[in-house]
Amino acid sequence: MQIKKTNQNDIETLMQIRLEMLRIVNNMNVEDDFDKTLVECSREYFLNGDQTTVFAMDGDKIAGCASLSYITVMPTFDHPTGKRAHLMNVYTRAEFRRRGVGKMMVEYLIEEARSRGVTEISLDATQMGHPLYKSLGFNDNGAGMNLSL
Repeated sequence: MQIKKTNQNDIETLMQIRLEMLRIVNNMNVEDDFDKTLVECSREYFLNGDQTTVFAMDGDKIAGCASLSYITVMPTFDHPTGKRAHLMNVYTRAEFRRRGVGKMMVEYLIEEARSRGVTEISLDATQMGHPLYKSLGFNDNGAGMNLSL
C-alpha cells in the first residue's frame, strides 16, 4: 500500500471518491442527486483550497482517501503559530477495511501537518472511526462549541 499526495490532475478521481464517500456516510441511494453547490464548492476546494488530500493506493486501485484542511487563527500560548488543521473525509473502501489503510493515511497527514508548523489537528469522528483516532493520540474535547449559520 502506498500513499499518494493528490494534485490538480486528480480532480475527477477526487470528486468521484468524495461523492462515493458522501453517499455511504449519508445513506444515499445511487440515484440520489447531490446539491449542485456542494459539488461545485467541493471541486473548487480541491483545486484551490489550502489542503492536503491523499489516496491510499493498492497498485493502481484506490483503497481510500483522506484530507487535511489548514486553518490559520490568532496565535495563542498553546498554539503560538496559529496554524491548525481539520482532518476530514477519512474513507477506506469496504474491500480494504481492517487492513490499516486509514491509519496509514492519517499518519501521513499528521506528519504533513507537522512539517507545515501546525500545532493542533481537530476532527469530527464517526463511531466507526473513533478507535482509530484514539489509537493515534487524538483526545475527546468537550470544550468546544459551535453555531451553525
